Amino acid sequence: MATATTINKSTNRSVGAARAAVKQLTVYEWTALDKRGTRMKGEMQARNASLVKAELRRQGMNPQTVKEKPKPLFGAAGKRVKPRDVAIFSRQIATMMAAGVPMVQSFEIIAGGQRNVRFKNMLTDIKQNIEGGSALHESLAKYPVQFDELYRNLVRAGESAGVLDTVLDTVATYKERIEAIKAKIKKALFYPAMVLCVALLVSMILLLFVVPVFQGVFKDAGVELPAFTQMIVNASQFMQSYWWLALLIVVGGIVAIVMSYKRSEKVAHFVDRMSLKIPIIGNILRQSAIARFARTLGVTFRAGVPLVEAMDAVAGATGSVVYGQAVKRMRDDVAIGHQLQLAMKQTNLFPNMVVQMVAIGEESGALDSMLFKVAEFYEEEVNNAVDTLSTLLEPLIMVVIGVLVGGMVVGLYLPIFKLAGTF
Repeated sequence: MATATTINKSTNRSVGAARAAVKQLTVYEWTALDKRGTRMKGEMQARNASLVKAELRRQGMNPQTVKEKPKPLFGAAGKRVKPRDVAIFSRQIATMMAAGVPMVQSFEIIAGGQRNVRFKNMLTDIKQNIEGGSALHESLAKYPVQFDELYRNLVRAGESAGVLDTVLDTVATYKERIEAIKAKIKKALFYPAMVLCVALLVSMILLLFVVPVFQGVFKDAGVELPAFTQMIVNASQFMQSYWWLALLIVVGGIVAIVMSYKRSEKVAHFVDRMSLKIPIIGNILRQSAIARFARTLGVTFRAGVPLVEAMDAVAGATGSVVYGQAVKRMRDDVAIGHQLQLAMKQTNLFPNMVVQMVAIGEESGALDSMLFKVAEFYEEEVNNAVDTLSTLLEPLIMVVIGVLVGGMVVGLYLPIFKLAGTF
């Protein structure tokens, strides 16, 4: 027993020393001449410059310069790691492992091709943990923001079943589909939001700089202003005196709503519930939530994750607080023995077609296949709805711009028309 304990302590010290040695590696930039005299350059991790030169000579090159890679003064931490970066990484690691490339080497290749310093360091750290004996899902757990519970559960299931390459391919497809839906929705909402912001900006410029000029002309002419024009002039005077207050109210209101949405579950639920009632846009958000629910649950169930545990992770992947809370209630119902289709029906959030397809999947033992069919159907519905929304918004945006900017211009010219009529 004492001998086994001594061996375990010795092994732990060796693993700890190996990890420490890996973390002490420094990145060196080198230039060298190959056997043909061609100048080559690159980067290499090593403990010191002498080892870099030795490795270059071993590869048949004549080292010219070897120096430590300088750290950038700005942006040393790199840009934020986006979900799209994780989706691309998932596809890359799945492709390499399916081709038989060892996991550690796959991480090294992918990290070497990263331009985002933060993501590169993250992948390097994960690789080092794997080299130290950690499982992949354990190494990913150090970065819960980028690799959420759902992602780690799928990887863990793949490792346990010995089909990690297949599961990683499924995860990659899942991440790509989810990001595609999110990109579609953002595209649909970004265009009208930007046009509305531009219209408001033009209106502000008119109120602050153009209306005062017309106001001076009207005052010199002694013309009586129509009610609509007087309203515009009053708004201009208010903006000139209290523009800072208006800006503070707008910015403060936006910040307050965002912070309340993130910190208060009741506010988040209210905002999401109201969003689902907005014509056209609410339908897109609803279809998107159903598509993400179906695909996420289908992926986790196919990977071998128990249904109750899978729904725990699915709740946070719907992209909607309303649907997320509904999935948690469904999880509780399934945990006490209810069928999934019955639990879905009680929420009154899923269309009858979805409930019926889930019921057929449960009875036939092909729940994952039915969920994928539901996901594909609603993903296509989201695509069509976004295209329709873009078509419908164009005339609506023109009306908004006409009312905001055109109405203000007409209001300024009304006194001129009235003055011209007196001659």
